[in-house]
Amino acid sequence: MLESKVAYITGGTKGVGFGIAKILLENGVSVAFSGRKRDDVEKTEQELKRYSENVLGIVSDVKSLESEEEAVKYIKEKFGRLDFVIANAGLGIFKPVDQLSAEEWNDMIETNLTGVFYTLKASVEELKKTEGYYITISSLAGANFFENGTGYNASKFGVVGFTQAAMIDLRKYNIKATVIMPGSVATNFNGNTPSEKDDWKIQPEDMGNLVLDILKMNPRVLPSKIEFRATKPAR
Repeated sequence: MLESKVAYITGGTKGVGFGIAKILLENGVSVAFSGRKRDDVEKTEQELKRYSENVLGIVSDVKSLESEEEAVKYIKEKFGRLDFVIANAGLGIFKPVDQLSAEEWNDMIETNLTGVFYTLKASVEELKKTEGYYITISSLAGANFFENGTGYNASKFGVVGFTQAAMIDLRKYNIKATVIMPGSVATNFNGNTPSEKDDWKIQPEDMGNLVLDILKMNPRVLPSKIEFRATKPAR
């Protein structure tokens, strides 16, 4: 079912993006992924080739529409098509609003929210051809505000609204759109180093399996928003 399909994952060099890429590759999907740092992209490409040779690493910055357009061009040259786009790239800076700088605010909004738009803008014509799937990775912070979260909350609330509105716009092309809102995930996000103390959290491979399940659903089904939580409380 998925063996002839091609996916593009932004922020794919580690964490959630890497977990999604690994699971998709293991299930026959050809995967292109992007990251901002060439060394990280090249290292990750070699790591992912343990699961399949059908992988392409691309240096791209989601804050640049031109960069994302180039990424999609490379994918077309390599694989000839594009079926699934997973807009995963993101960052978090957590400070009281009076201490958050304009530069930090802009960095989060441009990466987490504008980047999601640029990734879709660059790929939507290819998704029309394949009647593809567009998946964004938001957060439970896209529905629940918290202290020191003004910039992050704003960006993730925005991703939820953007994706659901895009879902309505894209349905006439038979393109599906889903936003995933995970809780705590065991990654390096915000300076964390995953260890045994994080085994209660959602794992990157869990995110990959969720994406796989979404892509395998009957074409008549469209889960527009998914809240994805760990079953156990924090230790």
